[in-house]
Amino acid sequence: MLSKQLFYLSADQLYAYQWRAGRLARGQQFGADAQGLQAFGAYLQQHSTTPAYLVADLIEEDYQRLQLPHVGGRARRELVARRQMQLFRDTPYCHTEFQGREAEGRRDDITLFSALTNPQLLQPWLAALEQHKVPLAAIYSAPLLAPMLVQQLGLEQEHRLLVTQHGAGLRQSYFAGAHLKFSRLTMGLHDAHNIVAETAKTWQFLTSTRLLERGELLQVALLVTAEQREQLEPLCADGPEIAYDLIELDAAEQSLGLRASSREPASTECSADQLMLRLVARRHIASHYPLAEQARYYQLWQAKLGLHIGTGAALACAAVVVALNLWASSEAANDSERLVLETAHLQTRYRDTLRSLPALPTRSGDMKGAVQTEQIVARNGPTPTALMLLVSQALEQTPEINLTVLDWEVDTPDAAPAQPAMAQMQKVAGAAPIAASVLGIPTAPVQSLRIEADIGLANGDYRSALASMNRFAQQLARNRALRVEVLEPPLDVRPGVKLSGSAGNATADSKARFILKLVWQA
Repeated sequence: MLSKQLFYLSADQLYAYQWRAGRLARGQQFGADAQGLQAFGAYLQQHSTTPAYLVADLIEEDYQRLQLPHVGGRARRELVARRQMQLFRDTPYCHTEFQGREAEGRRDDITLFSALTNPQLLQPWLAALEQHKVPLAAIYSAPLLAPMLVQQLGLEQEHRLLVTQHGAGLRQSYFAGAHLKFSRLTMGLHDAHNIVAETAKTWQFLTSTRLLERGELLQVALLVTAEQREQLEPLCADGPEIAYDLIELDAAEQSLGLRASSREPASTECSADQLMLRLVARRHIASHYPLAEQARYYQLWQAKLGLHIGTGAALACAAVVVALNLWASSEAANDSERLVLETAHLQTRYRDTLRSLPALPTRSGDMKGAVQTEQIVARNGPTPTALMLLVSQALEQTPEINLTVLDWEVDTPDAAPAQPAMAQMQKVAGAAPIAASVLGIPTAPVQSLRIEADIGLANGDYRSALASMNRFAQQLARNRALRVEVLEPPLDVRPGVKLSGSAGNATADSKARFILKLVWQA
């Protein structure tokens, strides 16, 4: 739990407490004079970085209950601001609380306006906080904290008067249900007889202002110490219009969960003040009064805290990542050691296996090279199968063509003129070795196929023979890896070639001969 410093302000003094580890340290008292303010400044120098929460318990506090038209949004905010300005023109410490709606008529909003009417009582203390750059988180009104006590202690009644003894005096707060209607502070110290007398005066005030009708019962709850309880019990006799509930502060603190532990004793010095301060320290309660520029140091403190939390989170994430990396590194190192051991074991087994085998005619490296060479030859070695398949598919579309000669060659990049592939691959042992490029090492060589074919002539129709050759060539050229060259057409119609022969003398077995060359890159 974050540390806080809590201030309880009355008209003539201020109590300063430190809240650490869920406990309220013993407070220090400062008088509302020059010497007290100087001592308070010295105190703040030692605690200038701790957020401050100020609870004001002053007699100069006014309450106005008004009914406002039921509107919402911006119109309601402007209406409330105008009414606050009309009621409390001379103070910035104003508070507005919505307390339900009227049951009949226009069902107006019931609104409680309250304010600290003498802001000069706060100014010296706030100026000291400003001077020492103390992060001021909130300014509270002690009477406006009382509804939380009533609700959480289960004291809600149709008419309830809460009486508490503070360092500033006797505080009496009247509630209708859970809503505060007004509160009054009687200065000075009060014994049991004075407390009962002041309660009777408040009852008379409630009946005179028609907040409490004649014959209605007023439930009075007194938060007292054990010593005060012994003194008050003989004097607090229930009557037809007043009933008393005596609640010890120790039991109230335990019921509210404001004690660090059930064994922690209640303090008798300003115990009602400390009850309020514990409530502020343990609950997240919004400021009753606006802080304006006085909140800037608290905003800076929040930003700094956010940066520290973010930095801590980043460091924690970095630590987790580093831990994971170290764990992964350790696992990798263990795996590496295991693999090294396994490799050494396998190498030992490999050497033992080699020693147990008979002597080989050649080295294993040479055998590996031979296998790799065989795989390259099997993959890239030239064969006429692919070209023959393409030619066969084209012949199915042009059955009138008869093949007479097929001459398959492998074109090598060597300087020597290419030899017929079959002739090279059929060389006998002892002759010159076959070139590596012919065998497809390192890449598949370019293959060529020379096709000699003829087409039967019907009545010397060379035009039909030429069309058949063109169809045959086009069928072959559909394959993009195949280049088709016409070496000799059935009828040479080039402009520079002399036509010869006789027309109309073709016999039944006359044939038109043509020659194609196919170049294939696998």
